[in-house]
This record gives sequence, structure tokens and C-alpha cells, in this order.
Amino acid sequence: MVGTYLDHLTVERGLAGNTLVSYRRDLDRYLRTLAAAGIADLAAVAEADVARHLALLREGGDGHPALSAASAARAVSAVRGLHRFAAREGVTPNDVSREVRPPAPPKRLPKALDVDQVERLLAATGGDDGPLALRDRALLEFLYGTGARISEAVGADVDDLDLGEPGAAVLHGKGGRTRVVPVGRYARAALDAYLVRGRPTLVGAGRGSPKVFLNARGGPLSRQSAWAILRRAAQRAGLDTDGPRAVSPHTLRHSYATHLLDGGADVRVVQELLGHASVTTTQVYTLVTVDRLREVYATAHPRAR
Repeated sequence: MVGTYLDHLTVERGLAGNTLVSYRRDLDRYLRTLAAAGIADLAAVAEADVARHLALLREGGDGHPALSAASAARAVSAVRGLHRFAAREGVTPNDVSREVRPPAPPKRLPKALDVDQVERLLAATGGDDGPLALRDRALLEFLYGTGARISEAVGADVDDLDLGEPGAAVLHGKGGRTRVVPVGRYARAALDAYLVRGRPTLVGAGRGSPKVFLNARGGPLSRQSAWAILRRAAQRAGLDTDGPRAVSPHTLRHSYATHLLDGGADVRVVQELLGHASVTTTQVYTLVTVDRLREVYATAHPRAR
């Protein structure tokens, strides 16, 4: 049944390969829990069995460390999806996992840079006109100017870009979903400089990859290499590259969303720009802007303190 369910996720829902690997691992662990309890058939599972598995995830044991609330929630989500699918397919009479609620992970606000920090980061990619410096500046301008995930940026083809006025890019997101996002003037200028004066040199070292961002050998830039570019720029800009507030591949995406909302953008528009399936995911950024409003109030209003 697990194999059939994973096939369904692959074909019908188009889940990414890494997600499917995680689901398989979570479900294999669940089946081992059931086997240890003498249960070999999903139709024999009771709600208490699912709840017990969740408790084991949080407590750890049998060579498995205790999972955090977020990791346990993901694992239970895989289990609930399996039972929901089994009930819908008639393999089990009902969904016994329906009332088992995954633990709520602590709400963490996304890390975001302020505008001055972003400008320092973008300026720290290097002042020369070499192909790699032009690429690095174009990459970071693209990430901040479009809100793209790092995987969407390195996966973009030259044909996905329209650098005319007003400018747009096609981004290929999670689950096979694509979206078109605007590309601002600064990002267009950086991309144009790279495509005209930098990328041809890199292409000549390789086999003619269609990807926008290339490595020194002319092949597609990897996510790890893109992260290294960001880290080097952050170090040169004097930004945190270690610890809980470290600049990460998602930092520019978080900053993009936060700055849009600070500037008055509607949360539904930001949802579309980020490619979030649910507005609930986007609404966490509104908490960031509320904190910003409190900060401004506390420092500007004569009766705030």
C-alpha cells in the first residue's frame, strides 16, 4: 500500500524527489512501529496506534533520537496522508488518523535583512567586470528582485527571462508549478551585464547549457555553489554568516517578502509572487511587519514608553 501511495504522490501531486524520499523514510518507520505491535494490515490499525507512533517519535528510542515538533509533524503528516488515501481507495473502512493532530511547531519568524543590509550584500559581490563577479551580482540581484527560491534561480533557463520593459521571469517552483514574476530595474541591469559580458565566456568553457547561471566550467550552477556565493558576499558585507541569524539562501526571499509588505503590498499579491499554495504560509511575514510597526512606534511616539 505504501508503494501505491507514493506512486500516487509522484503522478497525481507531482511531489519533489526529496519530499518523496522523506515520506518513504517516515512511512517505513511507521510500518516498523506497527510490526512491533503485531499489526501487519492497515485495516487493523486503530486511532490509538497512530497516536502511539506520534508519542514514540517525540520520545525517541530504538536507535532513533527524539524528533522536534516540526520533524514529528512532517512524519505524522505522511502517516495521515497514507491513511486518508487508504480510506479513499477502500482499503480501510475509515480514516483512523483523522483525529490525531500533529504537534504544532513553535512559530519562528523568518530572518530578513533591512534595506541597508541588502544593499551592502549586493555591493559586496565584487566591483570588477570579470564573468564570475558579474554572475554573482546578477544572481543575488535576481534572488532579491524576484523572491525566487535558490532552486528556482539555478534552475532558470535563459529563455525564461524577459529583460525588456517592464521585465519578467518564469520560475519553476515546487510540485511542478510555474509562475511569472516581475523583474525590477536593478536586477534587469545586473542580468543584462552578465548575459552580455560574462556568460558568453562561461558558456565557452562548457557544452552550451541553457541555464542562466553557470559555473566556471560552463555547467549549471549548483545550489551549493549559489549558497557559497551568498555566504562570501555576506562575509565581505560584515553580515552574520554563523549562528541563529546567519544569512542563508532563503534570507533574500524573506527580505523580499518583508519589504513588499512593509511597502504596502497586499498579502495575497505577495502569496502569488512567492508561489505559496496557501496564504497561511505567507501570513507569517505579516508578523514581521507588525514587529517593525511596534519598533517604529516605540522609538517615534512621545508616549510610547
